[in-house]
Amino acid sequence: MIPHALTIAGSDSGGGAGIQADLKTFSALGAYGMSVITALTAQNTRGVNAVAAVEPAFVAAQLDAVFEDIRVDAVKCGMLANAGIIRAVAAGFARWQPAHVVLDTVMIAKGGHPLLEPEAVTALRDELLPRASLITPNLPEAAALLGLPVASTEDAMLDQADRLLALGAPAVLMKGGHLTDTTDSPDWLVMPGLRQRFVAPRVATRHTHGTGCTLSAALAALRPQRAGWAEAVGEAKAWLSAALDAADRLEVGHGIGPVHHFHEWW
Repeated sequence: MIPHALTIAGSDSGGGAGIQADLKTFSALGAYGMSVITALTAQNTRGVNAVAAVEPAFVAAQLDAVFEDIRVDAVKCGMLANAGIIRAVAAGFARWQPAHVVLDTVMIAKGGHPLLEPEAVTALRDELLPRASLITPNLPEAAALLGLPVASTEDAMLDQADRLLALGAPAVLMKGGHLTDTTDSPDWLVMPGLRQRFVAPRVATRHTHGTGCTLSAALAALRPQRAGWAEAVGEAKAWLSAALDAADRLEVGHGIGPVHHFHEWW
């Protein structure tokens, strides 16, 4: 059976992140993709010029339209923009009870700029995080959720992952790409009874736009096709490394370009 995956995220007019990256990822990994758009962005490889959030009621209307008619095997949540949208999505999950929810905690831009107001961070932590199956924070996002300094070691990563489990997350994939004292990029999958380290070599490319979106979408596409999160994480990371390795072939824009989602075909 071909899996059906739903992305709930913002639109990236440059095509490298958000809804566009998610749908490409779903297709590349054998899943039929659907979308709920939470925000429109005017952006390219050089940056974001403008953002327009969608009204929470219309986010809820999109979500209900999909679930009332189409089988949903997995959901990926990305940019949720504000507390109203977060609450609308959490209420939708309460109504429809999706089986696998990957929450990409999009809170902080690459340059360190916060993308969510404090009220929205609280709503994400208290109302949406417990409804996820897996959350995928990078180190600054985990620190923001917990109100702690950013982890600088793998031991600190594991401690913060345990704290996120205590907040109600069933499983945490801590992404260690921000660590500076290692030549690889270690991620830790932490859930009750499991601590598993995944490593990937750092790829020599500046074209990393949308890597977080792409990884979380890959996890949503793969989880219905695999036995558990550990298998899905290992395969998703290997596929993303290949997409990064092929990114320079695309020659998209003059700034930080996207990964090559369809590297296996062209």
